[in-house]
Amino acid sequence: MKKTMLALLAAVAAPAVSAAQSVNSAAKALLSSPKFAAAKAKIAEDHPRIVADVITLTEIEAPPFKEANRAAAFLELLRAEGLSDLTTDAEGNVYGTRKGTGGGPLIVITAHLDTVFPEGTNVKVRREGNMLYAPGVGDDTSSLPVLLAFIRAMKAANYSTKADIIFMGNVGEEGPGDLRGVRYLFTKGPLKNKIDYFISLEPGRAGRITNGGVGSRRYKVTFKGPGGHSFGDFGLVNPAYAMANAMVEFGKMKVPAEPRTVYNVGLLEGGTSVNSIPFSTAMTIDMRSAGKAALDAEEQAFLALLPRAAEMENAARSTAKGKVSFDAQKVGDRPVGATALDTDIVQIATAVTKAAGFEPKYGASSTDSNLPMSLGIPAVTLGSGFQTMRAHSLEEAMVIDKAKDVDSMAVSLATLLMLAAAK
Repeated sequence: MKKTMLALLAAVAAPAVSAAQSVNSAAKALLSSPKFAAAKAKIAEDHPRIVADVITLTEIEAPPFKEANRAAAFLELLRAEGLSDLTTDAEGNVYGTRKGTGGGPLIVITAHLDTVFPEGTNVKVRREGNMLYAPGVGDDTSSLPVLLAFIRAMKAANYSTKADIIFMGNVGEEGPGDLRGVRYLFTKGPLKNKIDYFISLEPGRAGRITNGGVGSRRYKVTFKGPGGHSFGDFGLVNPAYAMANAMVEFGKMKVPAEPRTVYNVGLLEGGTSVNSIPFSTAMTIDMRSAGKAALDAEEQAFLALLPRAAEMENAARSTAKGKVSFDAQKVGDRPVGATALDTDIVQIATAVTKAAGFEPKYGASSTDSNLPMSLGIPAVTLGSGFQTMRAHSLEEAMVIDKAKDVDSMAVSLATLLMLAAAK
């Protein structure tokens, strides 16, 4: 099923026309059709409603691992659109199905429910002119109501599809969530081994086609020692110095420029008082790469420097009351993945983007699509339509520009319709 869409499109074109030419022609035909004009008109009519839904959902907190309230609200919005098989799975993902006529692929299109902000953050939306301000208003709350708008637009234009389409709000995309929602979806949940195509929506205008998944490995490393009084026990080993040794060596690591590979020390913890030798300190680090081999090598180099850092401190100071030791716990593991440019889902997204007058911009990022990409399932992350700024900050914002918003939303909808063999 995964490789049939371009063949299907090619079959209805002249024999001498290539599959690539045929998908371009099909995209132009779709976008210029009266049915698609009706669907796009419905999105335009619904624009105030979409914005209102963004505000409503933003004001329901969805901190890491505590997305249940927003998930329940979104499930009710899916229910109101008449989807079947409404589900809240064991990990907290919520979804419903728009049934197809049969003979098509199973497609999941999703936006993530969670934000980076902790419980208790003020998420009241402030509107100033054509701007909305609130933590989480953009990433990825702004994409959730777009899914609802797509359902209404397809209904208004009387579209049927061969494919069953699952519209989903998933959990655990951000930070410590470590893609737990889609990880469950593809490895444990009831849809395991059934999904043929995956589309993730994130904030952004049309043109964005994320077909690469930047992988990451994250560790929390805790250094421990005997501790003591800063004056009376001066000269004893100090876990803070051992951690500093590790940080210095980590900062000297050489990594390739291509595939882009990076690292960072993000969190430092430990100590009890300024006049105490700490008995415990910890650092949480992040390593990322667009290449699996490079990420594996980076991880191994990091793990290899840790025992040397502890040994250096144990050799430098007294171990009379105990040595410095360390414990490295992996706290994040996002797989590397890619969907090739010649894959049907990317070619369809490209053809639609060009036919709509936008320039395709391919790239790699860390999104929910990492997981299916790593499993060889065709996946892309597309811009859901809204322009946003200052993501993950307390001044996160979303721009309201109806004409540009609708034009961009229409591109993602057309991509979905082509992939689903709509008629």
